[in-house]
Formats: sequence, C-alpha cells, structure tokens
Amino acid sequence: MWKSARKSAKSRAEEQFSATQKKDKQVLNEREKERQEKAAHVAKLRALRLAKEAADKAAAEEAKANSDPS
Repeated sequence: MWKSARKSAKSRAEEQFSATQKKDKQVLNEREKERQEKAAHVAKLRALRLAKEAADKAAAEEAKANSDPS
C-alpha cells in the first residue's frame, strides 16, 4: 500500500512539475513575442523619423537653392 501511495504522490508531483514547466515555457514565448513586436514597432517609428528628417533636409536645401539668385 505504501508503495502505491508513494508512486501516486510522485506521479502527482511530476505532473505538477510538468504543468509548471509548460506554463513557464508559454510565458517565456509570450514575452519573446511581445519583445519582438515592440522591437518591430520601434524600428518602424525610427524609419519614419529618418524618412521625415531626410525629406525635411531635402526641402530645406531646395528652398535654399530656389532663394539664392546665384
């Protein structure tokens, strides 16, 4: 009887451990996904900012060239 009770307790402990491991893996995967999404968002914002800066610089140079009579 003791042997089966120990085995049952061990089996339950292993199941709990396995469930905890699975949950931890899911949480880590979710965090990684969120990190990647945030990195993509930041990269998109950076690209937009750089494009705007380049357009502003080009517009300023064109305005300067048009205003110079030389």
